Amino acid sequence: MKIEICDVNKAFKQQQVLKQISLTIDTGRIFCLLGASGSGKTTLLRIMMGAIPMDDGSVTIGGTAVPNRQLLSEMGYMPQNEALYEELSVWENLKFFSGLQRLHRQKFEADAVALLQIVDMAACKNKLIRDCSGGMKKRISLAVALIHKPKLLVLDEPTVGVDPVLRRKIWLYLKQLRNEGTTILVTTHAMDEVTQCDDAALLRNGHIIARDTVKNLINQTPDGNIEELFFMDNQSEAEVASC
Repeated sequence: MKIEICDVNKAFKQQQVLKQISLTIDTGRIFCLLGASGSGKTTLLRIMMGAIPMDDGSVTIGGTAVPNRQLLSEMGYMPQNEALYEELSVWENLKFFSGLQRLHRQKFEADAVALLQIVDMAACKNKLIRDCSGGMKKRISLAVALIHKPKLLVLDEPTVGVDPVLRRKIWLYLKQLRNEGTTILVTTHAMDEVTQCDDAALLRNGHIIARDTVKNLINQTPDGNIEELFFMDNQSEAEVASC
């Protein structure tokens, strides 16, 4: 699903969090929003999901203007803070969220078993969420976001607290989804994860200061370190292309 974001602004209590954000994310790409905490990444995702209104501007997903409840069946969202039911088991959480998407029981069971293996939680499917560690909850949240095989996957810092071996496995699976046509939008503040993506936009204080393919962004720096773009003198916070 193609995403088009045009001149989006958002303020909270007179503090401007997003400042004329414009982006186009093509279908079947892994797109990274890179920035420090407080740069506006999560706010932009919440606007895209219809959780909060934008002050002005526009967002369309697959040609449909946001917000629109009908889009939710096409989207999978993994928030930073896990939205799971503590008193239910891992399996029961997956079953509940699959029910919201009206998945057929047999299809749910086959897909849930496969997803739990991917996120390394198959042996813990009967464990209550309240008894799971933070890293385990991250993995379950990813499985929940994927249970209905969405066309657009929105992941807010999905691998925080996940061990390196599993993180590599997750990225391999995300690339497989990308190759099957899924559009994936990921936020991160980890520089090494940017190289796993196709395209990236760098956010600083609510502005996009750079955006391009990851390969081109790397080539813009003397030592191939994308982080340097945050400090290069020729980057202007006010320069944001219009739609």
